[in-house]
Amino acid sequence: MKLTKKRKAIFDKVDADKVYDINEACNLIKEITTTKFDASIDLDVRLGVDPKQANQMVRGVATLPHGTGKTVKVLVFCTPDKEAEALEAGADWAGLDEFITKVDGGWTDMDVIIAMPSVMGKIGRLGRVLGPRNLMPNPKSGTVTPDVAKAVNEVKAGKIDFKVDKTGIIHTSVAKASFEADKIKDNAVELIQTLSKLKPSSSKGTYFKSIYMSSTMSPSVCIDVKSIPGL
Repeated sequence: MKLTKKRKAIFDKVDADKVYDINEACNLIKEITTTKFDASIDLDVRLGVDPKQANQMVRGVATLPHGTGKTVKVLVFCTPDKEAEALEAGADWAGLDEFITKVDGGWTDMDVIIAMPSVMGKIGRLGRVLGPRNLMPNPKSGTVTPDVAKAVNEVKAGKIDFKVDKTGIIHTSVAKASFEADKIKDNAVELIQTLSKLKPSSSKGTYFKSIYMSSTMSPSVCIDVKSIPGL
């Protein structure tokens, strides 16, 4: 595909062989993001783990200090007495049987699903619809809890969950291009430090193989792991 002058100018600003300091990377990503919409800032972190081994599966949650920058649509599966509480906390939908029927029919117009432990038996059959989309509530990600209001507040405030894929890579959005560079850095560092704390004891050798940052439609920038505070 032929590069336009604009795209060529963007690629000329990125040294594919350079490993950038986290501060440089965040400033550069803003500079090379020229989309007319507010692009997402993504991190791809390649870990030195074997996801095929159960004791090397890396999964968890991180609360980004400046939020994700996007509106998160939340569905709460709960008993009738908790519906008002969930909605007051900011949930977009709350209920049980009505939404089980909708999801069973293929409805997945939500970003996060939270469920009370007491209703998990009812929604277990939705795994075929929700599982492939990584929407199934899970205790490890804090989305199965009796305190649905707290969970909704955390998700709306910028809590994200992540899971290493079959190639050993964590891929997730940490900010929007409209964020100041310092805020992009803060969110990225929070995620990476969280991953550091989750290093499996069975993982040997180099844990952080590589860290790349990119925005929607931009080239990626390699980040120097040593420039991450606290590692």
